[in-house]
Amino acid sequence: MTIPPLADPGRRLMVESGLASTHEPVDVTLVETLLEQRYRLRGRLERLATEKDDTFRLTTGSGDHLVKVSPPGEDESVVDLQTAAMRFLEDIAPELPVQRVRLTVDGNDSVALGGARILRVFGFVNGPVWAGADRDARQLAAAGEMLGRVDVALAGFAHPADGRGLAWDLKHFHHLTGLVTHTPDAGHRRLAGDVSRLFGEFVVPRLNGLETQVIHGDYSPYNVVVDPHGEPFVTGVIDFGDTVRSALIFDPAVPMANLLGRGQENPWQDACAFLRGYERVRPVEDSELALVPVAALARLTLRALITNWRAQRVPQRRDYLLAHAKDDWTNVEQALAVPLDEVVSQLR
Repeated sequence: MTIPPLADPGRRLMVESGLASTHEPVDVTLVETLLEQRYRLRGRLERLATEKDDTFRLTTGSGDHLVKVSPPGEDESVVDLQTAAMRFLEDIAPELPVQRVRLTVDGNDSVALGGARILRVFGFVNGPVWAGADRDARQLAAAGEMLGRVDVALAGFAHPADGRGLAWDLKHFHHLTGLVTHTPDAGHRRLAGDVSRLFGEFVVPRLNGLETQVIHGDYSPYNVVVDPHGEPFVTGVIDFGDTVRSALIFDPAVPMANLLGRGQENPWQDACAFLRGYERVRPVEDSELALVPVAALARLTLRALITNWRAQRVPQRRDYLLAHAKDDWTNVEQALAVPLDEVVSQLR
C-alpha cells in the first residue's frame, strides 16, 4: 500500500517525533552484551509492545529492570531531555514515585548504540497500570492529584531540547488535520472536523498567551502504576518519552481524554473527577478552564488520527496501535454530544 505523504509542517512534526520511520528492531544480542558490559546486568530479556522504541523487561536474580532503546531518528538531545526530567524530579521531589534511571558502571545515564540509538535502564515499577483498574471518584481524584504534584515539581525544570517538535503536543493539533485523509470512515472524518473547528475557535487564538512549562506529556492510564486496593493509589509514574515545554493545561487534558465517554451516562464524569484532584495541588487559571475540555477532545481525536496513519505505515505494530485506540471515535462522539458550556459548568 502506498501511503500519501503528509504536507509540511505535519510531515516535519512526524519526523521530529520519531513517528515517521519504519520500525527497525534492535539486535537483542547486542542489548544483552551492553547490559552485561556497561551495567553488570545479566538475566532474561522479555520484549514489551510499545509505540515506537524497543523496550524490554530484564529479569535478574536481584530484581527487575526496564530497558529502553530509543527509536531510529530520535535526536540524542531529546533522549537526554527525557532522562534529565526524571533525574530532576528524583532530586527535587524524591517522594514522588517517578521511575528511576539506573547508571552504568561508569556513572553514565545511557549507552550509545550504532545508528544513533540510545540504550537506557530504569527501575521496573511493579503493579498493574491504571488502565486495568476499576476507577471510582476518589481514585480518579488521587490520580489527578499526582499529576498536579508532578507538574508543580517540573515548573522549575528547563532543558535545551524542551522546545522540541512533538506531534503529540496539542499546540500543533491544528497543523495535523491532514491526517484525516488516512481515516477511512466518513463518520469519523466528520467527528474529526467537529473537534478541529472547536479547537480552531477556542484554543488556537489563545495559544500564545497560555501558561507554559515543561510537562510530562503522556500521563495516560498506561503510564501510571497503581495499587487498586491500597494507599497511595498511584505507586508509579513512568514513560517520560513525550516530555515537552507546552501549555500547562495540555497535561491534564491527556488523561482526561482517556476518561471520556466509555459508555457512561455522563461522558465527562470521570474526566471531571480527575481534574478536581489535579486542581487540589495545581489549580488551572480560571480564564483557561474552558479550554481544557476542548484540549481533551483534541487529544483523543489526535490519537485516533495518528493511529490510523501509523497502522498503515508500520503494519508490524498495527495490533498494538489499534488496541490502544479501538474505542476512540465512539468516545469522541459521546463526549461531543454534551454541549461545551455544560461541560465547563461540570468542571467548575
